[in-house]
Amino acid sequence: MLGLMQSQPLLISSLIQFAERHHGDAEIVSRRVEGDLHRYTYRDLARRARQLANALDADGVASSDRVASLAWNGYRHMELYFGVSGSQRVLHTINPRLHAEQVTWIVNHAEDQILCFDTSFLPIIQAIHDKCPTVKKWVALCDADKLPADSGIPNLVSYEAWIGAQSDVYVWPEFDENTASSLCYTSGTTGNPKGALYSHRSTVLHAFAAALPDVMSISARDAVLPVVPMFHVNAWGTPYMAALTGAKVVFPGPALDGKSVYELIEAEGVTMAAGVPTVWQMLLNHVSANQLKFNTLKRTIIGGSACPPAMIDAFQDQYGVTVLHAWGMTEMSPLGSLSTLKNKHLHLPKDEQMKLLQKQGRAFCGVDLKIVDAEGREQPWDGKSYGDLMARGHWVLQSYFKGSNPLVADENGRGWFPTGDVATIDPDGFMHITDRTKDVIKSGGEWISSIDLENIAMAHPAVAMAACIGMPHPKWDERPIVAVALKPGKQLTREELLQFYEGKTAKWQIPDDVVFVEAIPLGATGKMLKTRLREDLKGYRLPGL
Repeated sequence: MLGLMQSQPLLISSLIQFAERHHGDAEIVSRRVEGDLHRYTYRDLARRARQLANALDADGVASSDRVASLAWNGYRHMELYFGVSGSQRVLHTINPRLHAEQVTWIVNHAEDQILCFDTSFLPIIQAIHDKCPTVKKWVALCDADKLPADSGIPNLVSYEAWIGAQSDVYVWPEFDENTASSLCYTSGTTGNPKGALYSHRSTVLHAFAAALPDVMSISARDAVLPVVPMFHVNAWGTPYMAALTGAKVVFPGPALDGKSVYELIEAEGVTMAAGVPTVWQMLLNHVSANQLKFNTLKRTIIGGSACPPAMIDAFQDQYGVTVLHAWGMTEMSPLGSLSTLKNKHLHLPKDEQMKLLQKQGRAFCGVDLKIVDAEGREQPWDGKSYGDLMARGHWVLQSYFKGSNPLVADENGRGWFPTGDVATIDPDGFMHITDRTKDVIKSGGEWISSIDLENIAMAHPAVAMAACIGMPHPKWDERPIVAVALKPGKQLTREELLQFYEGKTAKWQIPDDVVFVEAIPLGATGKMLKTRLREDLKGYRLPGL
């Protein structure tokens, strides 16, 4: 017997319809490529998204055709989120930090029909446009009078002219909620990038779950600053969560330096911000150097890579900003866990609470995690047993776009996604990533967490960034070394840093050496590229060998 309730598909268009009807006057503020601030409301966003949908109809873009974006965080990009997906096309967000060759490969693999880009990325478009035969129209996200002259790009139109000629009357279609909504490719540090194709159902469920109090806790009382880019896993879903809840949205555009981000936070009354550690380090450096404080910022979501405990301490102890440590992947839409305390932890001493908050956190309803050994046997949740981290859930990838099915079946035939991380899970469900599978350091048959050693180094006041890798050793198989980039004007010796490790980790886990570098190589999404670091250190030999 079935229930007797109304059945409505979970569609992205329902989010913008709700936003327009129930909090249409809530504000969306964007720093534009031109440098000025643009302001409008959800009501304006909904109207222009309908114009965009009509423009796609006029151009004969079929359902499930891909429309690409190469853009910063801003109001026009948000219009693409709803106008493209809501009209049953697929929004393909492209990372502009990739090499032009990779962008070309991605556009061709996705078979994009239209590509919309911010004018600051014109050089990329000029380099690839004649190599992308499926793209029928190139759209510059600008006013008609700002259209780049003599660009050499055929069929180039301005976004405002393109949608401005269309009516804002449009009825959002209803269709199967499992229809594809958006496409995001992995950063492709090894081999070609792989596409994660999200559905309307997975996107809406992710938004509902991620906005919950134990996750991002977004509400109509918030002003949200997504520093995490909209071209990377939909800015962790924040544009959808904002529409769902009616939160004010503040987009930083291309200005991601510490000074610009701080001034935007203060001027717009931002209460919650989300981003990767590298951006927050610039922000903290600016605030510290100028003896500033945060007047409205209450919490920040930090993910993308492990957040150094020293950063959590700085935000919470010095500035009163709660840090929510998150973990996820492109293949998981992306959120899989977030670190918030349970009621039973509220009376623990502060240092015990901090040990929990420094972990990647607890899975929330809709996604499940487990750790397994090399034979696929599930490991206990005792906080000590290591294992390969596996995930499954409503917004976890089943197979790659035009690619393989990576899932591993358990004893009941259920598919689990292998994340490539090594982790522990404690009895309360707090997951702690100790390494990427490919970065695990095995010394004398024992595992050493490179992330733990990096966090200790980054707690030193002279260290800006640290990366730990294993080096071959004739007796121990591998021994750790730490590569360190210093803060401007700071000095530090090898011996001083190694001494800093004493008492903070087991003696046998202390790195054998310190290598000082100008900068730690970073990938297109701000993650450390240890593969490139290993290439840079080719020929290095451990001391005494």
